Amino acid sequence: MISRRHIRIKVMQALYAFNTRSEETATQAENELFKTVENCHVLFVWIFSILPEVVRYRTNKLESFKEKNNPTYEDLNPNTKFIDNKVISQIEDNKTLQSLIENYRILWDNDQDFIISVFKEIEASEYYQNYMETSERSYESDKQLVLDIIQYVFGESEYIQWFFSEKDPNWVDDYYEALSMLYKNVDAFKENKGAECKIFPAFNNKQDDENLCRQLFRKVLAHNDEYEQMIEGKIQNWDMDRLIGMDILMLKMAICELTEFPLIPVKVTMNEYIEIAKMYSSDKSKLFINGVLDKIIVDLRNSGQLNKTGRGLYQN
Repeated sequence: MISRRHIRIKVMQALYAFNTRSEETATQAENELFKTVENCHVLFVWIFSILPEVVRYRTNKLESFKEKNNPTYEDLNPNTKFIDNKVISQIEDNKTLQSLIENYRILWDNDQDFIISVFKEIEASEYYQNYMETSERSYESDKQLVLDIIQYVFGESEYIQWFFSEKDPNWVDDYYEALSMLYKNVDAFKENKGAECKIFPAFNNKQDDENLCRQLFRKVLAHNDEYEQMIEGKIQNWDMDRLIGMDILMLKMAICELTEFPLIPVKVTMNEYIEIAKMYSSDKSKLFINGVLDKIIVDLRNSGQLNKTGRGLYQN
């Protein structure tokens, strides 16, 4: 499932883009926001579908070796451990995944060079080599190989990242979120489930996550001037025009969560925007955001504007 942090990042990007595009309406920007959020799940399915294609390529290649004029013993008796991997077979046979592949119109027919390159990267990895050299054949070892491929081959390959960024530039920011979803999904696979293993939907709780996305976007726009005044009041010796725009935007989103979302704990909001600042702003941004939010939370609590219900939601 797409994490709430990633939803926050997408809202932040949509707000930033909206503030720099005078020709775009808020409704158009919101519609585009939801497309970009759900597009992360499309990437998740694209990456999910790679390994069955790699196995298909490798199976055909091994069969072609047998047709040589003078095949070797290895050509006639290849190590089929990889192409027999039970977890990859579960991925191949999963009806939910196949339905998603069809709905998202995922086709590899014109990208066989990419599939070949992915296999070569997998084949060169120590995880694949150790797996192939071990005589053990078990579901757990099959799963561990797939997890290692996701983490160390897909996760570290600049070529694979480049390939998907060429397909959709928005996937640059989605790549590691999609990989994280994929890793967790495969890790949850069970041997006794066969082809019925669950495939994660785009959202953990579709209604709640979509509401966070929609309301966070709308309310930051609606209360922009109010939030800006609150921030200005807590910045000493700083010129608002000279501050990093992304930092101010993250502060506005945090204030919105503190005042408009009663079920999101204060600590969660604080931690989320500090972590996002580490990823998308300057080295000093996390300290700046933490310091300003600390002051704003005190004022909101004293004025009764800290809109939180339930035990543990006030602590920061």
